[in-house]
Amino acid sequence: MKQRSALSRRELLQVLAALASRPAAGAASQAVTSNPVFVDVAPSSGITFQHDNAASPEKYLIETMGSGCGWIDYDQDGLMDLYLVNGAATRTYQPRRPLRSALYRNNGDGSFSDLTDKAGVGAETLFGMGVAVGDYDNDGFPDLYVLGYDRCILYHNNGNGTFSDATARAGVANRGKWGSSAAWLDYDNDGRLDLVVANYVDWSPDHNLWCGEHKPGYRGYCHPDVYKGQTPTFYHNNGDGTFTDVSQSSGVGLKPGNGLGVVTFDYDNDGWQDIFIANDSMTNFLFHNNRDGTFREIGYLAGVAASAEGRTEAGMGTDAADTAGGGWLDLVVTHLDFEHARLYRNLGDGSFEDATFETRLGYATFHMSGFGACFMDYDNDGACDIFMANGHILDNIQLYHRDTQYAEPKLMFRNTGRGIFENVSHKLGPDFRLARVSRGAAVGDFDNDGDLDILVSNNGQAPQLLRNDGGNRNHWLQVFLVGTKSNRDGVGARVKVVSGDLTLYDQRKGGRSYQSAQDPRLHFGLGQRQAVDSVEVRWPSGTVTRLENLRSDQIITVKEGAGLVSREFPRVRGS
Repeated sequence: MKQRSALSRRELLQVLAALASRPAAGAASQAVTSNPVFVDVAPSSGITFQHDNAASPEKYLIETMGSGCGWIDYDQDGLMDLYLVNGAATRTYQPRRPLRSALYRNNGDGSFSDLTDKAGVGAETLFGMGVAVGDYDNDGFPDLYVLGYDRCILYHNNGNGTFSDATARAGVANRGKWGSSAAWLDYDNDGRLDLVVANYVDWSPDHNLWCGEHKPGYRGYCHPDVYKGQTPTFYHNNGDGTFTDVSQSSGVGLKPGNGLGVVTFDYDNDGWQDIFIANDSMTNFLFHNNRDGTFREIGYLAGVAASAEGRTEAGMGTDAADTAGGGWLDLVVTHLDFEHARLYRNLGDGSFEDATFETRLGYATFHMSGFGACFMDYDNDGACDIFMANGHILDNIQLYHRDTQYAEPKLMFRNTGRGIFENVSHKLGPDFRLARVSRGAAVGDFDNDGDLDILVSNNGQAPQLLRNDGGNRNHWLQVFLVGTKSNRDGVGARVKVVSGDLTLYDQRKGGRSYQSAQDPRLHFGLGQRQAVDSVEVRWPSGTVTRLENLRSDQIITVKEGAGLVSREFPRVRGS
């Protein structure tokens, strides 16, 4: 969360060079280019949740760092339900009613119902941060892992609309650590989901320092450098409902960090998932999978530990996607204001380059504090765009920087088709531009209409459910994976879609964004292409599934070893 006051000379030259090398018109061909509009439908859909961050004069650091949100089809009816993480009482804050997180069921008619009590997933007394969704026992029903300060909770999905607290039996409580974000992944390709947790700093109410000036109103939340970082936690799935802590033996938990965001993906396309952790104000971690149950941290060697100038920045949200169409997944990392959101381009040789200014991403993010970060093709033109949810850390930031706001608008960067981005935030409607203290962000097609919507969790405020109106004017395809020999979620699978002159690549990744869980279906925008020539799935097991001659504008289910299978994804009435 460091703050800097100006662009370096090198950065200024990069900005000017990028502006001088705009892509030719028509780079994103065969697509309707009129912008969709995002409409906040949370208030009208029955979502009454209000995040409570337990704000107090003591400025506990946990008050400002959360929280997340996620998509989960917990009852497997083909409609994405949603989960919102909440805070809890503290020594200095006692709410009138106990705080709880919330599960909302998608009713299929544009409304949601709060089924938290029935499902048993309120996470009461947990000062919550993030959520991760994964079917860890391969029973066909996704489970919930809720992260928080000093402990985490694993809710096992019973398959009947209820969950059971399986934390103790599973051995994944993460006791004594501040869990921020987590990712389910199958790191050893044994067909079972393992779990990596990005932990933040060693803060406690007993060690809550005064930061800021000693005069009324000027006390602020402390910089993470004031506290020691915490090592990531890594759990191996034993296949019997229990996990073993392999943090040390795997190499993932050997070095402390200030972990906030995590994404798992196969950056070198060798068939094994790697782990990237965005660290706050210290070097990021990239753990290369050695394929023998161990990892090697190569952030510096790969070029993603810091900026091109060697600066460590306030790494918060992160995601991975192929932005230029070469089949290699790039990284985005969001940071605090007076820094830049970074785009690390995958060079295909095991390394990345900082392409922030070449891609025209950096300058528009300089005065923003980015948390949620998601790659998404919001307009279905066949090029992967970038969404960022923003909000400052300090609720009194204007006392220190008059031009900086606590609540900030969101950002959308449209990919023009060559991995060059255009800031189109001002074109997406007043609800999208509304300033909020945003943290978690989860992308998903909750109404099954073929364009991607965005769930945003706001610190100390109500959430937003930004429905995409108009993104489906272009064609699309969604792919839901069901593993058999591989883990049932298909995490780690690599998918290639060919439609005429368009070739798209994606992976079923773990984690992503900030403290949030994404729609499990892979989404591909197709522009005006009405047919799909082929879909190829390379499963973690090594099995390859190939489908040909599919129509666009549908959600397909691909089962390992069986190919295309029938599954209902009903369109929400009225969408």
